[in-house]
Amino acid sequence: MFFVASKIFWLLASPLHLLLILLLAGLLLAPRWRPGRALALASAIALALIVFSPASALLIRPLEDRFPQQSEIMPPPKGIIVLGGAVNEQIARARDQVTLNEAAARMTEGAALARLYPQALLVFSGGSGALIDSSAKEADVARLLWRELGVPESQMHFEDHSRNTYENALFTKALVNPQKNETWLLVTSAYHMPRAMGVFRALGMAPEPFPVDYRTQGNATDFRPPGDGARAMMNFETATREWVGLLIYRLTGKTKALFPAP
Repeated sequence: MFFVASKIFWLLASPLHLLLILLLAGLLLAPRWRPGRALALASAIALALIVFSPASALLIRPLEDRFPQQSEIMPPPKGIIVLGGAVNEQIARARDQVTLNEAAARMTEGAALARLYPQALLVFSGGSGALIDSSAKEADVARLLWRELGVPESQMHFEDHSRNTYENALFTKALVNPQKNETWLLVTSAYHMPRAMGVFRALGMAPEPFPVDYRTQGNATDFRPPGDGARAMMNFETATREWVGLLIYRLTGKTKALFPAP
């Protein structure tokens, strides 16, 4: 129920969808309702600010900077947990080809860490994020990709039922049964790491964060007007979803902190 509700909520609450709905409503109401013009103008200004200002970087960078970037030089871990979200399983099945999205670094860094630490287990967690047809699984694409990248079959383990971050942690814990004296790495996008760490901790796991897939440069360049409006909008949507997710996960008891920290 939580998964379905979150999908429907975001369909309406997505900044792009919401602002376009308000803009259209304002334009339709303007001839007969004077505030309609103000609504349309405010929506248009908000869209322009997202596209032409550094608003997206200001929103996503605190998420990315929450957990520091890690070096690959460390004591060998027991295992490496890679969270789903980097695979387009529907297109992959339709085209019969590995298809990754902008979060592909989750997958490639997971494979690189597996090659660096051949004794460590490489665990992928991700089923289907589709609301209607959930038969295509991210885990199936992950298996094919890692096999093509040379990861031994015996090193790979897959959890293919989870549909969100909470289920990632819940089902992965059941799969690997981590012990307190073991070191596990958690690989996911830097902006997603606070919520992911919060959930894993709430369920009794304490993995080492290994953030990847940065959307900002981490310097003053981030605060300049973006040169790519489409990417700015995408980053704004991503950051908004993550901040809302942090709030909802805290309110529903899935994390113990509103903004988990190192």
